[in-house]
Amino acid sequence: MQYPYRSYAEMTSTEERSVMVLLVDDQAMIGEAVRRSLATEHDIDFHFCSDPHEAIAVAENLRPTVILQDLVMPGMDGLILLAEYRATPALRDVPIIVLSTKDDPSVKSTAFAAGANDYLVKLPDSIELIARLRYHSRSYIALQQRDEAYRALRESQQQLLETNLTLQRLMNSDGLTKLSNRRHFDEYLEMEWRRAAREQSSVSLLMIDVDYFKSFNDTFGHVAGDDALRQVAETLRTSCSRSSDMAARYGGEEFAMVLPGTSAGGARLLAEKVRRAIEALKIPHDQPRPGSLLSVSIGVATAIPAVGQDSLTLVEMADQGLYQAKHNGRNQVAMLDGTLRAN
Repeated sequence: MQYPYRSYAEMTSTEERSVMVLLVDDQAMIGEAVRRSLATEHDIDFHFCSDPHEAIAVAENLRPTVILQDLVMPGMDGLILLAEYRATPALRDVPIIVLSTKDDPSVKSTAFAAGANDYLVKLPDSIELIARLRYHSRSYIALQQRDEAYRALRESQQQLLETNLTLQRLMNSDGLTKLSNRRHFDEYLEMEWRRAAREQSSVSLLMIDVDYFKSFNDTFGHVAGDDALRQVAETLRTSCSRSSDMAARYGGEEFAMVLPGTSAGGARLLAEKVRRAIEALKIPHDQPRPGSLLSVSIGVATAIPAVGQDSLTLVEMADQGLYQAKHNGRNQVAMLDGTLRAN
């Protein structure tokens, strides 16, 4: 007979109070004697297994709240069977009361070392047997209920954490491009600026503007314009080669990339890589002339900030580079010479 497994949280209040006893003993007369001792106890459900080789399978199906285990059985060492219960995940915590004909301290010690929770010389007095069965069963059910509660709490905490992370991502994300939004950009740049000031390391910034984007929207429509911005954003995302690099939508058709610990030369190379990658998207445009492709202008700035210096210093420096790139004809990278130390 198969006994379907249910968690303790799924049991009824009546079932929670019941004692499920499995006796493993090769002697049928012991099984009958124990059954009679428990027959008048309506909250105790008794089951008998006469073959110790089937005990593990029967116990896994039955899910007893306490096991009565003979110590000496033909073809099976009761101590080995105790160890097998404890090695089975579903039975690892089930209380086991050893039944033995010997009231020998050394035998008791060996049984407890093998995993027994209690020891009775058979046949025990009915009152004592029932009291011990109820005691161990209540303790086991309480343990299972506690574990169920802990699992439910952990699941709830994990769900809450995942929800909070999702909300945080939504709060930090630009709806169209899925890059970081302006608020997150400001926070991240400030954090990295302060870190660079403490460590006296460099931090670089790329300010990126899509060339002639108003004309692109006017010619191809806002749907095509949104799609173009998404393609540009994805190119910036994939260009972030380190986990600390961050791409953001700064506003409208303008983007930014924060590059902590990046030298002026490294920032310039990355900017050129980004410019070429966007050009390689081959998005048609009618500016600056018919047959042109969508392009970007990029301003690059690198600084080693002074303690207490405002991070807007780096933004202003990158903006100057961007202005220079657009003034010189667009679709190019421009930066102030070298790494500047903010004063």
